[in-house]
Amino acid sequence: MHTLSGLDATFLYLETPEMPMHVGSFCLYELPALPRFSLHKTVSAHMGQRLHLAAVLTRKLGFMPLDLGHPVWLQADDVDLGFHIRKVKGRAMTLAQAQATAAELHSGLIDRSRPLWEFHVFDRVLCPDGSVCGAMYSKIHHATLDGKAGTILTQAMMDVGPTPRAVPPPHETTRKPQTLKVGQMLGAVFSNSLAQYAKLARALPQAAQALGSTVARQSLQVQGSGLRPTSPITLAPMTDFNVAVGTARSFGTASIPFEDCRAMAQAAGGSFNDIVLWICATALRSYMSEHGSIPRKPLLAAMPVSLREEGNTDYSTQASMTVVELGTHLAQPLKRLQAIMNSTTKVKTAMVQLKSMLPTDYPSLLAPWIVGGFAKAAFKTYSATGLSHRLPMLANLVISNVPGPRVPLYLAGARMRTFHPMSIVVHGIALNITVQTYAGSVDFGVIADAKAVPQVQDLTNALVAAFEEGRALLGTVPVATPVASATKKQSAPTKAIRAQAPKTATVTTHPSRKRAARTA
Repeated sequence: MHTLSGLDATFLYLETPEMPMHVGSFCLYELPALPRFSLHKTVSAHMGQRLHLAAVLTRKLGFMPLDLGHPVWLQADDVDLGFHIRKVKGRAMTLAQAQATAAELHSGLIDRSRPLWEFHVFDRVLCPDGSVCGAMYSKIHHATLDGKAGTILTQAMMDVGPTPRAVPPPHETTRKPQTLKVGQMLGAVFSNSLAQYAKLARALPQAAQALGSTVARQSLQVQGSGLRPTSPITLAPMTDFNVAVGTARSFGTASIPFEDCRAMAQAAGGSFNDIVLWICATALRSYMSEHGSIPRKPLLAAMPVSLREEGNTDYSTQASMTVVELGTHLAQPLKRLQAIMNSTTKVKTAMVQLKSMLPTDYPSLLAPWIVGGFAKAAFKTYSATGLSHRLPMLANLVISNVPGPRVPLYLAGARMRTFHPMSIVVHGIALNITVQTYAGSVDFGVIADAKAVPQVQDLTNALVAAFEEGRALLGTVPVATPVASATKKQSAPTKAIRAQAPKTATVTTHPSRKRAARTA
């Protein structure tokens, strides 16, 4: 028995039909030249031989009596592969249809009575370049892993060549079902809570000192020859992204060359993450100029920061969140880039002091009632009373950058062509842009509430156009061309970037299938 950490359990407590708390991906696969090859059948057989390599695939939740504390992980007595690995119905789909199906699947909750994962396999997808490939949409609950743990899971289940590697068979004790008595479960609640209270008491003095010094530094801004006090907390400007979310999702993708992005970072004297943020900021500025107006204050992006120590391979969430200014109010692109670099430098300085002290756990006793009850009441009030149109948020959107494998990976002999992530949106922050680096490519996955961002294809178009603008602006030599795939008529870039957008730079996008959104 293993008790969920407070952070992992919180993803369960916050979940509602409007806010599913799972992460996922939509990936394309090159199919082997074999007669009657079925990606679904092959993946099912392949996964059946590797379930024991990843605990996340074989464990399920055990809930405390009366929800007195955090749930625990129990070994599932059986893993029904027919339930967890499903073939998407229908014959060959276009890429737009497959992505629309993935967006619809992403809006559904995962069954908590089983291990918290699902794979949905598309045997045949017709790509815009005329090729036929396979695809898979996967989703795994965030209570069981974070982005980096997801990468670890991917490496365990996949191979670096078309021939699957031999894996050791499971130990007999690996799949042994677990049952717990009430006394054991209540004992776990109290022991976990006492341990967390003791840990908090020991860490509090040092944490308070570090937090105080960090806030003091963040509250001073250099101006002229002296320092000017500023507020350590900045609220985000009001935008169409900051609304209550429904159940429908829009989803779009884009891919750009990694080496070109790294060359841009070197030319600017910044990091790869700075360039990703600048591309997102420039695309957002373009999108807002087409669909509303650009706020006078810069957009703020919530950015996950990994707390995972080197070599840690635990399947759990070990991350915190920080906020970065995107400089979207600045018309000059280089000034926008400098504003982003200044902001990320401040964040890095603060994280050096605070990273080791940021908690990922808290006492278990009564947490489902206190945390879950308060959060759901707050979200219900937020969505039902119109506060979303009056209450400013701490961030406008989430931007996440997840490093992935640098070499091509294979699943059951099929080469993975793209690795587009699909993340979470919540009430008040209805837009999430997650970036996954994979095999020389930077793959964007844009997930949003369908009403908040109905023209998601315009935003993914703008991401590619922003990349081309930055490559021309920083004078880098093109290493590769952005992946060319389109699923519907593309809208033209905005006037500010039309000159740099090449005719070959297109993007895979789609709006989700329209469904009536339910209120919280």
